[in-house]
Parts: sequence; C-alpha cells; structure tokens
Amino acid sequence: MLEKITNPERVRVVTGEIPVRHRYTPGIAGERFFTALRDKGQILGTPCESCGVVYVPGRAFCERCFAALSEWVPVGPQGSLESFTVVHLDLDGNELDEPQWVGLVMLDGATTVLVHRLEAPNGRTPRIGDRVEAVLQPKGRRTGSINDIEGFRIG
Repeated sequence: MLEKITNPERVRVVTGEIPVRHRYTPGIAGERFFTALRDKGQILGTPCESCGVVYVPGRAFCERCFAALSEWVPVGPQGSLESFTVVHLDLDGNELDEPQWVGLVMLDGATTVLVHRLEAPNGRTPRIGDRVEAVLQPKGRRTGSINDIEGFRIG
C-alpha cells in the first residue's frame, strides 16, 4: 500500500467516502494570538531570531529551523495583497449568492501571509500589491476566532 508508484498506469483508485469530523484546538500559541485579537484588537506575530521570519498567526516554534518562539510582536493592521482569487462556491459546494474575494495578505511587519476575505473592491478586480487594512468586529462582538477580522479592506 505504501509502495512508490513510478508508472502512472499502476496508480490505484479506491472509491468511497471517509466521514471526517474534527475539532480545531488552537494550542498555546493560537490561544495567545486569538486572545489578543479578541481583547485588544491586535494582530500578533512571532519573530524567529535565527531565521528572521515573522509568523502570523504567531507560532510556538519556527517551522524552518525549529527554534522556540517566545517573543510576540504586533503586526499590521495594514499590509499588502500578495495574491487573490474569487470564490463562487461555499465550503459545501453550494453556489454563493454573491462571489467573495479571498486574498493572501502580508501584514506590515510579517514575513508570512494570512489567508482571509477581502472586502468587495468597489467594482474593480483587486491587484497584487494593493494596500489593505484589517477590518475588525466591534470589541463586544469578538469571540477569539479568526472571524474577529471581518476581512481586509482594499484601499
């Protein structure tokens, strides 16, 4: 079953369904990230002194050199649009009433991107390099999730 396939004609296809249920737990680093977002409206990253990478959302260790990351720094809320797409279907495959834009945002002070919704760009297609700014839920409506950021306004 784990043999290396070198001939594409030998690929096996197994049909069927695998029901998958999961519960996301953010872990220690994710909890700190989401708590700061909820309580202070602040987006935090973790810099790696060895690699120079600033991760957003913050992480407990560097994915490149495995160094422990203990410093937390504010990033954004402005940044630049690195890439984007338009989405026509929801997560269940149903057609959306209105297409939604999703972008890869590099927040100022970060070196990794955050995938999130873009606010409708006033009838024009977004452009790579567009400046964006995080739009947060009002403080009383924040719950400590990534949805505390409503999206990113192009501007």
